Amino acid sequence: MGGEAFALTNKTVVITGGGRGLGQAYALAAAELGAKIVAADVIPTEETVAQVREKGGECIGVALDVRDEESCRAMAGAATEAFGGIDGLINNAALYGALTGGRFDAIDPAEWDDAMAVNVTGIWNCCKAAVPAMRERGGGSVINIASLAARFGMPYALHYTTSKAAVVGLTRGLAREIGRDNIRVNAMAPSAVITEGTREFFAAKLDNALDVIRNGQIIRRSMTPDDVIGTAMWLLSDASAFVTGQTISVDGGTVLA
Repeated sequence: MGGEAFALTNKTVVITGGGRGLGQAYALAAAELGAKIVAADVIPTEETVAQVREKGGECIGVALDVRDEESCRAMAGAATEAFGGIDGLINNAALYGALTGGRFDAIDPAEWDDAMAVNVTGIWNCCKAAVPAMRERGGGSVINIASLAARFGMPYALHYTTSKAAVVGLTRGLAREIGRDNIRVNAMAPSAVITEGTREFFAAKLDNALDVIRNGQIIRRSMTPDDVIGTAMWLLSDASAFVTGQTISVDGGTVLA
C-alpha cells in the first residue's frame, strides 16, 4: 500500500477540544496530511488556527459547548459553510483535568453529572450534528477518544472511568447503526498523555502517577502526543477503510486485548 493511502487531501476534519493539548496536536497533524481543519472548543482556538495557517494549512476556529445541541449544530453548519461538508470527526473534548479524584463515595454528584454531560452526551451531540454532513459526502470517519482508564478500570476517578467506558459502548453501537452509510466509528484508548489536562488532574501526584503507569507498561516510558497521533491519522484516512466498531489501545502494552 502506497503512502498516498494515508493522505487526508481535501477532507474536512472537525476536532473538538481543538484549542489546546491533544486537540491542537491532532489539528496540526491532519493539516499536514492535507485536511481542512475545524478546531472547535469552549476555550479560544486562535492559537490552533494560527499554527495551522502558519504551516500553510486551512483552518477555522469555532466556539463549541458539546453539552449544548444547538452549539453542536452551529459547529457542523460552520464546517459545511467553510469547507462544503464534513469527512472526519475527532471527539476529543472531555472533562479530565478539571475533575477531582478521590474515593467513589466522595465524588460530588454535580461533578459526576458534569463528566457524563461532556464526556458522553457531548459525543452523542456532536455525532448527531456531524453525521448528516458525512452522509451528504458519501461517508466518513468518527474517532471517539476513550481511555485506558476504562479498559484497565482506573480507581479513584470513577466518574471519569465510567464516562470513558460509556464511550466504548457508544462507539460499538453507533458503528453498527451508521455503517450502511459508509461511516466508520472507532475509539482510541490512550494511556495518560503528558498534556495540560494530565498535569491538572494529577497535580502534585503527577510524578508518582506516571511512575505507576510506566511500571505497568511493556514499553517503559511516558506517553507523548506524538505516540497517539499516528493512530488517529490512520483511522481518519482511507488506509483504515475496513476498520469500524473498534477500540484501539494506545497504551504501551498495559492492556493486551
